[in-house]
Amino acid sequence: MAPFRFAVQLSKADSGAAWRELACKLEDLGYSTLYVPDHFDDQFGPLVALTVAAEATSTLNVGSLVLDNDYRHPVVLAKELATLDLMSEGRFEFGIGAGWMRTDYEASGIPYDEPGVRVDRLIESVDILSQMFLAGTATHHGAHYDVEGAVMSPMPHTPGGPKLMLGGGSKRVLRLAGERAAIVSVVPSLRAGAIGPEVAQLATPERYDERLTWVHEGAAGRSDSPEIQAWTIFTAVTEDVEPLYEQFSELFGLPLEHIKKSPVGVAGTVSSICEQLEERRERWGFSYIVIHEGEIEAFAPVVAALAGR
Repeated sequence: MAPFRFAVQLSKADSGAAWRELACKLEDLGYSTLYVPDHFDDQFGPLVALTVAAEATSTLNVGSLVLDNDYRHPVVLAKELATLDLMSEGRFEFGIGAGWMRTDYEASGIPYDEPGVRVDRLIESVDILSQMFLAGTATHHGAHYDVEGAVMSPMPHTPGGPKLMLGGGSKRVLRLAGERAAIVSVVPSLRAGAIGPEVAQLATPERYDERLTWVHEGAAGRSDSPEIQAWTIFTAVTEDVEPLYEQFSELFGLPLEHIKKSPVGVAGTVSSICEQLEERRERWGFSYIVIHEGEIEAFAPVVAALAGR
């Protein structure tokens, strides 16, 4: 089993100085990675924010969780990613997905195609990016991109390009991730275009069993195994877990026992949380856990207890 790593997903800070301080705090507390999402709501631009965080630290990884493929042409994106990987000396984790949040598309005017079309486009984009990072050039003539002799400059610091993370909850995306990605971020299906009751209904342990089966199907025949990442909605270090679980059980419309066992959240004492995470790594392979800003300090003892184990 892969050793545990922990990341925090952050959207913004009050100032540039506060952002740098936050990155340094994560590094000091033993977190592996600072992630930034990619939406058009109240958040920093991900690539600039990640560059600043990398510059403020020396060992902290920075990553996108995840870039929406539809927002940037892959040839344009390749230059930005290679530059960030070069500037961070290989500490950048490149997360990308097919796109899902309907309000982003509505606000920007970017067409919100059917999921299958968006995934087709993602596959072509990953192919182009892989060519550029590996060979320094790309030629691709597909249904969505027409690229002829695109040149990669600068080349990334990491041979073959920054570590690729693919995230999603559908069979097709998770099989692709199992086949191609260094990190697979497994989430409930976001086909609905927003996080609501229908998404929560797909967060049961049994549905995660199914999703990890798809990942393993995609990874069959690989000489290595992808790192499996769990993105959480909530975590809480507390001795009084029942009110929290009851709240989320009511909010999600799921039985209490399903909420307690679902990878979308974890709560309890430090020792209890460690036990739960070890059980989930045993069942699903989840070794890379992503939490959120409000939980950084409270969750730090869990990081201290498990990181690298």
